[in-house]
Amino acid sequence: MNQKLEKYIARKKTYFFDLKRSIKVHKFCYLFLLPYAVLFITFYVLPMINSIYYSFTNYNILEKPHFIGAQNYLNLFLEDEVFTTAVKNTFLIAIITGPIGYIMAFIFAWLINELPKWVRTLVVFFFYAPSISANAFIVFKQLFNDDQNGWVNRFLRNLGLIDAPILFLTDPHNVMKVIIPVILWMSLGTGFLSFVAGLKGIDKSQYEAGYIDGIQNRWQELWFITLPNMKPMLMFGAVMSITSAFNVFDVTFQLAGFPSTDYCARTIITHLYDFGFVRFEMGYASAIATVLFLTMIFCNKLIQKLLNRVGH
Repeated sequence: MNQKLEKYIARKKTYFFDLKRSIKVHKFCYLFLLPYAVLFITFYVLPMINSIYYSFTNYNILEKPHFIGAQNYLNLFLEDEVFTTAVKNTFLIAIITGPIGYIMAFIFAWLINELPKWVRTLVVFFFYAPSISANAFIVFKQLFNDDQNGWVNRFLRNLGLIDAPILFLTDPHNVMKVIIPVILWMSLGTGFLSFVAGLKGIDKSQYEAGYIDGIQNRWQELWFITLPNMKPMLMFGAVMSITSAFNVFDVTFQLAGFPSTDYCARTIITHLYDFGFVRFEMGYASAIATVLFLTMIFCNKLIQKLLNRVGH
């Protein structure tokens, strides 16, 4: 045990020595990074630390926070039934839209890589536009509107398939069936764009060398050449996919309303918004944020380990 501790201390000393030497040698480079570091610490690190601290307090903004230990977490996991519903909905969305959206984005990017430039530009625009459009919700809201003026209900009514409008956005049995495909399409953009850029950046001579070394088909080409060369883009796409899957808020808020019927479209972020900006229970909201933060870190680490095996 003492030997392991000594080795650990020795590694840490070596690490800090190398870091100190690197800062001394590349001091001008670190100087250029200083503005970003200051902004990152100020607007990301410090708020995160404050959130973790407030999660152990009873804080309502108007009064000083007072320490209550782990009571917020106990209430969150043992007494808050709506939070349980929010966790189920969030993980359902993450499990479906995360992996499926990630794989679909890569497959579409891979398939269009050899298309003519103008066709590829149109396809990229089609997939990326929903992720940057602030008015995309208006289209989907009108498309699945619950009354007879909703486009889907009007179409089905004109065909004589229904007598009364289908409650797409208020019936708990239908809401998630509508929201998940919308989230899936809107989450393709950023990852898809990074995959397209990554595929265009691979040196074509590697494919020629691969076929000389024994690669026989496109699947072997994909596994042994394309994926290993795209590890940075794959990691970026995975992080963005996980982040967007766990941070679902706008789609459910705009389509299903707030609160949704029987909390059928409640997500963790919606729950956080409710307690933080409607009820102003910032201590409880901070506990929700901390749980979400730790969950996302765990999922990112898991994905990173899986991606490290690509091409091995």
